[in-house]
Amino acid sequence: MVEKVYPMTVEGKEKLEQELEELKTVKRKEIVERIKIARSFGDLSENSEYESAKDEQAFTEGRITTLENMIRFAQIIDNNNVNANEVSLGRTVTFVELPDGDQEEYTIVGSAEADPLSGKISNDSPIAKALIGKELDEEVTISTPGGDMQVKIVKIS
Repeated sequence: MVEKVYPMTVEGKEKLEQELEELKTVKRKEIVERIKIARSFGDLSENSEYESAKDEQAFTEGRITTLENMIRFAQIIDNNNVNANEVSLGRTVTFVELPDGDQEEYTIVGSAEADPLSGKISNDSPIAKALIGKELDEEVTISTPGGDMQVKIVKIS
């Protein structure tokens, strides 16, 4: 069986490691304490605090497993051998929409560290898929759920 590889930046991996450490050292202890307190209330069959704590425990343990997998199979992005004028994973690309000129900027990262609200989009997103491999000043058509969008790449860093 081939394991999934998670492309990410060094910063992205460090962020996942910090989250994992927080879950293992702090969150787990908090949940165990909540379960102990809920047990003291008596009958577990009708104890909503106990059920809530057990649900949170299951979610947290699942997240820990996911993070451990992502970290274990992390592939750090290395752009040293890629043309500086080419859009690739780990790079920040600025483009303008044609013809109106609205400018947008995104950093293309692996799905493990994607955060669209802070400008980090997954390499699996329609925008990133259309831009990867393209070069500075190139015009690109991006197919999105809202329709096609014509853009021109104006900066790659």
